[in-house]
Amino acid sequence: MDLKEKLVSSFLAFENSTDIDSYVHDVRSEAIKTFEEKGFPTKKEEAWKYTSLNSVLKEDYSVFPKQVNVLEYKDVKKYFIHDIDTYKIIFIDGKYSSHLSQTTHDGIDVCLMSSALNKPKYQLIIENYFNKAATKDSLPALNTAFSCEGAYINIPKNKIVSKPIQILHFSTGNESATMLQPRNLIVVGENSHVQIIERHQSLTNNPVLTNSVTEIFTGKRAIADYYKIQNDNENASLIDNTFIKQKRESIASVHTFSFGGKLIRNNLNFYQEGERMDSILKGVTIISNKQHVDHNTLVHHTEPNCESHQDYKGIFAESSTGVFNGKIIVDKKAQKTNAFQSNNNILLSDKATINSKPQLEIFADDVKCSHGCTIGQLDDSAMFYMQSRGIPEKEAKALLMYAFSNDILSSVKIPELKQRITSIIANKLGVNIGFDL
Repeated sequence: MDLKEKLVSSFLAFENSTDIDSYVHDVRSEAIKTFEEKGFPTKKEEAWKYTSLNSVLKEDYSVFPKQVNVLEYKDVKKYFIHDIDTYKIIFIDGKYSSHLSQTTHDGIDVCLMSSALNKPKYQLIIENYFNKAATKDSLPALNTAFSCEGAYINIPKNKIVSKPIQILHFSTGNESATMLQPRNLIVVGENSHVQIIERHQSLTNNPVLTNSVTEIFTGKRAIADYYKIQNDNENASLIDNTFIKQKRESIASVHTFSFGGKLIRNNLNFYQEGERMDSILKGVTIISNKQHVDHNTLVHHTEPNCESHQDYKGIFAESSTGVFNGKIIVDKKAQKTNAFQSNNNILLSDKATINSKPQLEIFADDVKCSHGCTIGQLDDSAMFYMQSRGIPEKEAKALLMYAFSNDILSSVKIPELKQRITSIIANKLGVNIGFDL
């Protein structure tokens, strides 16, 4: 039995084991039909032309982990941004860890998806938002069919969340191979502001496949800053599906830092539903060995006087592979749109590969839209200049690569997170830099 058959056959037992209302039941039932019809994506599909899931899907994954390890804070502290006070929603092998978490219902809801799906007081929010942004593609549909746990964050209007929220998923390796499907729902009300940090971390060498879906809704004049840290080991794979719907004058930003994992696929989709809003997509990728990172982005402009900014930087060593497939759609009605897209890459090895495909589909005539892509190596003249002033070759390369990624780091709004990312980059480059960018 292959993985698709295993998932489809497991659905009925899963559905009968959970207590949900009829709306969620209907959504799940429709989703499993979609997945059964479409199956896992293949390279025959244009959006997956450069990314094959074959090496990931061959494992015999446990769909429902039978046992959950208990982790102590000291064992996983290094994965937290522990320099600042934060709300924390922590999951171990897909199950909520209450003793590692710090949630709240004090004016805002920072809690569990399972609570929102099962309790009547959340029913109106679920019916208005759950699965209303996610597409009907096969992998989001698969997650929807098995959605039961993840982060539920609801920020009412006129609230500035006093501290960031961390969402961490740990896999401990109880099973020989594990598949996880977390589901996050984030609603940011009118005039509200929230900062969220998300990380998936395997603590084992056993294969892990995570198929994650996050839906974010920003109300009028709301601000949502989302940061994804992807620095997992080389037996862990992540398919991250994030969907963002924005209302008038809102600002939504997603920073994606991809440093580790066997295969990472980031599907990031922004849908603008109002005027004078801004969508910000930024990312840094630094990988080596045979790692594979694929960024697939979409910004759909449907109303006039809006902006979007995409800026992705990649550094690829050894036999690693990068993919950037970015699309901007500007509808005929979306006049005065300002859309910018950039993808710049450095190849450190003759065996490293980057496939870049920036795309613009413009149906309006009064817009300012641009896209660009560069692929190259480190500047020899800059290297010579630095070495002539006594900087060793290794440190000179590191400084140039820091400078290359600085545009992305400079827009991180949480200083402690920026420092952590800088440290991870230095570690990836194998140097000790005595300053932060």
